[in-house]
Order: sequence, then structure tokens, then C-alpha cells
Amino acid sequence: MEEFPESLYPSRKMVSTVNAAFDVFLAQYVNLDPNETKLARDSRDWLLSQIHLFPSKNEKFPRLYSEKDISFGSFARCTKKRELDDIDMMIALHAEGSCYNEFTDRIEIYVSDSADRLKALCYDNTNILSSRKVINKFISSLNQVPQYEKAEIKRNMEAATLNLKSYSWTFDLVPCFFTQKNWFNKDYYLIPDGQGHWKKTDPRIDRDRVTEVNQSHNGNILNVIRLMKYWNRRLTMPSMSSYLIENMILDFYSAQIYTKASEYVDLEVPKVLQYIKDKVFCPVNDPKEIQGDINKLSYEEQTKISKRAYADYLKALEARELETQDDHKSSIAKWGEIFGSSFPNYT
Repeated sequence: MEEFPESLYPSRKMVSTVNAAFDVFLAQYVNLDPNETKLARDSRDWLLSQIHLFPSKNEKFPRLYSEKDISFGSFARCTKKRELDDIDMMIALHAEGSCYNEFTDRIEIYVSDSADRLKALCYDNTNILSSRKVINKFISSLNQVPQYEKAEIKRNMEAATLNLKSYSWTFDLVPCFFTQKNWFNKDYYLIPDGQGHWKKTDPRIDRDRVTEVNQSHNGNILNVIRLMKYWNRRLTMPSMSSYLIENMILDFYSAQIYTKASEYVDLEVPKVLQYIKDKVFCPVNDPKEIQGDINKLSYEEQTKISKRAYADYLKALEARELETQDDHKSSIAKWGEIFGSSFPNYT
């Protein structure tokens, strides 16, 4: 991975204040490398251009509804921490007059007899569209693009995973359909459910929520989310899912109507740790109102996370107090106890 030029970011040997320590830590260990991010976006756009050619190159590939393609996941929401390991995209298919029926445990898509390309991907002797056959059709076409190493079905059976020859990240490609508005004036994306059928989602809600909360706090929330995701992945406790901790932090800041987050991320860490300590035991509702409670942690896992959050909360308060006493050396060392050996040293 490309190193950050010393002219842009001070090296660890030059750190003498807490603010400088966090600037270096965020730039070199937490936030994605901006050069790599640009490469990834360019790579994503080129891949999309290739996928859009599939129907014209293969008369059996489903027709696309490319206006409804959408990027999703933490990379799209700008909440992804290093390292960049995957990029998620939903590729919209044209329904060609298909309809769907919603059951308690699945959604079935019924294909019109005239939709010959989709009909070929139905369960045998039915008009019910198989999400696995659709994914495998993507995999077959992706494997014919020479610039890519290998495409295969993702372990959860909900996407096609594309490995690259030149870069370390992968693409997770999710075929989807876009519904018409229902009686409640809501529309959704239908994506594979891992069982051969379909389920609802709507990444627009996640995307817009991050943007709204971040903007309401003067653009200071994204660094907090990425930093706390780094904290969450340390081996000092069980890890929450990235989506869970992101939504817990958004829940916290969306309720802060009269207090704005500081641009100095170290001022926010104690608040978030204190919130996690208590709220890790509570339900965390899916903002899309589809999945219900997304807090699937066991009580044992919740307890361990709560204890770690409380211990680090006390350390963060101590680090803040040391900084107010102008003891930056001791404060930086205390922050290092929270975030690990990659946190810059005082010199």
C-alpha cells in the first residue's frame, strides 16, 4: 500500500501533542488511503461498464435496469476503516412484467412466460425465479472478463464475489430488482436471501441516514464511526458487526439535538464508549424497518463488550485529564492503551 508523504502527515517520531497523534493515527491506520479509494472507485466504475455489456454479449443474460444500480455497504457510506477489503454493489435487473409474493420467511418472484431470459433461471417446471441461478449466471459472465481472477458465489449465497488480479479488495455483486410503490408509498430492492428466494432491503435509507446525521454534526461523525470500528476490531473483546456499531453510533448522535460533535475526535470517544457500555444490552432497530433488532450478540458477548467499553471509557477520561494538564506524553500513552500499539508514540 502506498505510504503517506511526510509533507502531508507527520511521522510518528514528530508527534508531540494529542491532536497530532490522532491526526496521524486516523490518516495512517484508520481512514482509507485516499489514493487507494480513488483507484477502487475507478475500478468499480469500469466493472459496472463491463457488466452493462453482458446482455448484449450473451443473449441468455437477463436484461438490466441500470438506472437503479446502487452501491451499498460501508465503502459507499464512507464509514469503512482500513484495510479496504470489499466493495459492495447491487446490480438491478429488469423485471419484464414479473410480480412477487411476500411470505413470512421469503419472497417469491413469479416470472412472466414472455420473459424468456428470466424464465430460464426459474426453478425447474415453475415460473418461480431462483436467486441462486441468477447469481450463477452473473458468475458465469464475470469469469469471462480476463482482467479478473475468479468469480464465485459468496458463502452466504447472497452475492457473487469477484476477486481481482491487481488489487487486494474484492467486489460483492448482488443482483436485485426494484419494486413498484406499495400501498404505503414505499418501494424496495429485492435481493437474494441465501435460500434461493428473495428478501427486501433499501440501502438508500442507510446512506441517507449517515449523510443526515453527519451533516447535522458539521461533518464530524464519519471519523468517529471509523475510529470506533477500529476499536471494535481489537482482540480485547468480542467484535460487534460493523453495521451494528455504526448504527449504535448513529443512534447516539441522532439524539444529540442541542450538542454538536467536536471536530476533535478524542473529545467524542468517551461519550461513545459510555453509550456502548449501556446500550450494547439493548435492541438496536434496523433503520430500514426490515430486519427488526440487529443486535444479535449473546448476553456473554454483550457483557464482555460492556466491560471493555467501561474500562476504556475510564482510560479515555484519564487521557483527557492528562491533556488538560498539558501532559501530552502521558495522555498519548493512555490513548495507546485504548487503541493499541499502532497509536503513535510521543517523542
